[in-house]
Amino acid sequence: MSPARALSALGATVLQRDWLSANNIVFRSDGDTPATVVDTGYARHAEMTLALVAKALAGAAPARIVNTHLHSDHCGGNRALQSRYEVQTWIPAPSYAAAHVWDHSRLTYELTGQLCERFRVDGVLQPGGALALGSAIWQIHAAPGHDPEAVLLFEPETRTLISGDALWEDRLAIIFPELAGDDGFGPTRQTLEFIEALAPRQVIPGHGAVFEDVGRALAASRRRLDAFEKHPERHGSHAARALTMFHMMEHQERDRDALEQWLLATPIFGLCARMGQAPMHPAQWAHELTAGLIGDGLLDEVEGRLTLAPVRRP
Repeated sequence: MSPARALSALGATVLQRDWLSANNIVFRSDGDTPATVVDTGYARHAEMTLALVAKALAGAAPARIVNTHLHSDHCGGNRALQSRYEVQTWIPAPSYAAAHVWDHSRLTYELTGQLCERFRVDGVLQPGGALALGSAIWQIHAAPGHDPEAVLLFEPETRTLISGDALWEDRLAIIFPELAGDDGFGPTRQTLEFIEALAPRQVIPGHGAVFEDVGRALAASRRRLDAFEKHPERHGSHAARALTMFHMMEHQERDRDALEQWLLATPIFGLCARMGQAPMHPAQWAHELTAGLIGDGLLDEVEGRLTLAPVRRP
């Protein structure tokens, strides 16, 4: 069965977004199974998310939100959907306590300097359990690594995997526990091995297009993971660059001095800087990070004003 036919049979529509908002997977209602949105994008895109979900459901109201994990680009639209619809929100069970009381010491939004409006939590996704979505029953599995509390969803008949950020087609997500000095590389490798054992036919990733060549994607992730394990400072640099570009995608333009002050004030970047091989004054580190993004053609600078560089086509 082709990916398109499998998704249709499952009652699913994949809304491929970008690197600021994660993909949304929208399931039509089926009997007693409510219309559901899996992951809701970033808060800055909330109005677009509302419009896209309404179109995918042909104007019908979603009744449930499911989040693979609670990073801001996956749950930032929760509040907007809750405000418009009578919708329940289910999150991974390990994240319930922090989200229920909105514990800033455990949630990542202040750590990363990203926006996420507080939302209500109504239910949990228990690893080892199951969830009805569309016309099928999906298995819930723990997917530690990128986020230690994340889950993935697997439908065994069509062998379709909703991977969140556990597996992308040609990149490896930031492994956040490593930035905090905890083991993240080991759990990431274990999750990749678990996905391989599931043997999915197609993967709906958190970012990028649906893909079928799972073996190639796993091999690419393992190569990147091997490199980060050998040189953890490269992972720190990768994380700092990716998070800075996320911030620039959100704001589109910033004064260079203001951006570098933001880097110094945002806790995650201090963790990234400490992973470097050579000790460096924080201000110098922030300046060199910004200079590297400019030098690599990712940011443009005109009279101290930074903007995203135009995408260069081959």
